[in-house]
Amino acid sequence: MIDMFQTVSLIIIALLVGLDRASKIIATGALKGGEGKEFLFGLFRLRYAENTGAAFSSFSDNTALLSVFTVLVLVLCFFVLLSRKTKSLFASACLILIIAGGTGNVIDRIAKGFVVDFIEPLFMNFAVFNVADIFVTVGAALLIVYEIRELILEKKHGKTDPAEGGKGETEND
Repeated sequence: MIDMFQTVSLIIIALLVGLDRASKIIATGALKGGEGKEFLFGLFRLRYAENTGAAFSSFSDNTALLSVFTVLVLVLCFFVLLSRKTKSLFASACLILIIAGGTGNVIDRIAKGFVVDFIEPLFMNFAVFNVADIFVTVGAALLIVYEIRELILEKKHGKTDPAEGGKGETEND
């Protein structure tokens, strides 16, 4: 039985995937074959690019491998999210971003054999990326920071894992 949390999570994921898909459709129609358009005071350029790899074009031309890996990660993230094994709503929100972004890009890989990228930073040497990449990157970075913070807080407060035989804080702490 799906509860309210799961329902809301799935709706948010669907909306974010829709946002990514719409942005790629618009970018393809407006930018494919053109030279690009600068925006945000010349800090970025909208430029159509087809990426057959992962981040920074790593693993180029390995679409099948990347698709299988992405689907496995998505299944794991969906399981953790929908089984409510996350520690907090914040961690769940991070997983929602990761799932939405991963889904948006795997749809491209499976349907087209490449991912449509279109946002190019001009203020630094960086890869062209898309909205799904933003979701995955922000979600993963925030989740990592959150987990590090949780580990630090657990150590600070002397909490230990009962499975490891720890008894929590001692008088010497």
